[in-house]
Amino acid sequence: MDERDIRLLKAISDLETGSPERLHEETGIPVSTIHYRLNNLREAGVIKNDLYDIDLEKVGLGVTVIVELLTDYSGPHQNFEEKILDVEGVTQAYFTMGETDFVVVAHLSGREMVERLITDFETIDEVERTNSTFVVSSLRDSARVLQNYELETLLDELLDE
Repeated sequence: MDERDIRLLKAISDLETGSPERLHEETGIPVSTIHYRLNNLREAGVIKNDLYDIDLEKVGLGVTVIVELLTDYSGPHQNFEEKILDVEGVTQAYFTMGETDFVVVAHLSGREMVERLITDFETIDEVERTNSTFVVSSLRDSARVLQNYELETLLDELLDE
């Protein structure tokens, strides 16, 4: 990636849009160049999709639960990770190091869904124990990671030399 690509990706994150006209206003990069670069970034897999963000609270999935899974398994973790991913409501899942083997995040409607989620995890043979944390309020919940960096930091760290 070059400087224009990084500037474009940062603007997409900050503006929360892929509109070439808005990106041009923010970056000064010509609209035709933006179209070309967006296509290249999509083809390279850097831009994965065009998502509409949804307010989970307004939809009715405002309860966020973080669940640590402590497991006992033989062989590679890949042999049973699909079971974890198949649990309805899991929106994020991470294989971790340390005492906790997996951390998952779920967005649920209420107590009944939380109980079902934990029960589903407990029925997985490899899961020995769960440790659940209810999120009281979100301080930051962004899929747009680049918003959390200054442009100069991104240029310093990501620019191909």
